[in-house]
Amino acid sequence: MKHLSQSPTDPDFVQNPYPFYDRARAAGPLVFWKEYDLICATSYAVVMMLFKDRRFGRECPPEFAPEIPDRLRPFYDIEAHSMLELDGPRHKRLRSLVLRAFTSRRIAAMGPEIEALCHQLIDDLPAGGCDLLEAYCTRVPVVVICRLLGVPEAMADDLLRWSNAMVSMYQARRTREIEDAAMQAATDFRNFMISYIDQRRNEPGDDLITSLIEAEEGGEKLSTDELITTCILLLNAGHEATVHSLGIAVKTLLEQNTPREALSDEGIDGTIEESLRFDPPLHMFTRYAYEEVEVAGHTFKRGDQVALLLGAANRDPDKWDDPEVFNPARPVTTNVAFGSGVHFCVGAPLARLEMKIALPILFERLPNLRLDGAPQYGDVYHFHGLSGLRVRY
Repeated sequence: MKHLSQSPTDPDFVQNPYPFYDRARAAGPLVFWKEYDLICATSYAVVMMLFKDRRFGRECPPEFAPEIPDRLRPFYDIEAHSMLELDGPRHKRLRSLVLRAFTSRRIAAMGPEIEALCHQLIDDLPAGGCDLLEAYCTRVPVVVICRLLGVPEAMADDLLRWSNAMVSMYQARRTREIEDAAMQAATDFRNFMISYIDQRRNEPGDDLITSLIEAEEGGEKLSTDELITTCILLLNAGHEATVHSLGIAVKTLLEQNTPREALSDEGIDGTIEESLRFDPPLHMFTRYAYEEVEVAGHTFKRGDQVALLLGAANRDPDKWDDPEVFNPARPVTTNVAFGSGVHFCVGAPLARLEMKIALPILFERLPNLRLDGAPQYGDVYHFHGLSGLRVRY
């Protein structure tokens, strides 16, 4: 197995990680990334297999679980109840209860509201130009998830601040200062959710939090801790991936001078999937081996961790012709931007719906939309998103 070195915070890598992914794929379906001290899967076939093979999962086997320092407890006490971090019966139960509330019908019913929100945000844009990431790409998903959950929109900025601080715990640039900010955010987020869940128990509404409270299967309901964590997870994941996906899609469409028919009713679904494939919002996801298993000539032992390089898998030439080319007319095939298997992102249908509505409205309302300077990606690996998107119109 080839050993490769690449700092995930190197400015050139942050702006364009794909040359490293090309080098990694050329070295084999599994490589060792020195800076992460991890074996990484680089090919579409192996990444997809690891997503679906039940001998691998998100939950660290208990005998290998690291000891959590007391100062980090506020964050990891929330993580302990997250279906994103669990497997087996606990994950199945949590996911089933969440899906009883987070239904496709509920998501589809948000369509007219998302459309009205997009028009309102464009009406409110300053004359001439702005940072579209802040004024549009961030506001659409955070307002939508607030409305869906039933959380006051006046809390949107607080929720966004808390969420950004918490997800920074997953980033390569993590420092003690970032950890301290995440602990405060986790505490504030939890306290808010406790009070709001109590309010919804006494005053049920037509919202997702009420549905989560009422969701029941086999006589079991979500505990208070599970409710708190699930709401935080949906708020964090519900806007984080969509903010990145929406911002990157606008950037890509403008840079590529994409024909407007790509945003038509007939073309929009393919355009969204190609954008997610071409430049996904999350570039790395990890799994633990639950037993001894051989993959691509390497034997993993129980407790071994493997990183799935989603950005590399989505540009695998064994899966797509000319994968480095953005082609909205490309025949749609499954990519791994939102994962696969039992942990496939529950928010993916909402993210796709938001993009399907927000992108055509934006380009229809602002026909002269153009970039105002070269957009820059933020130092947020293993997420992948813009730090700003200055535009003129």
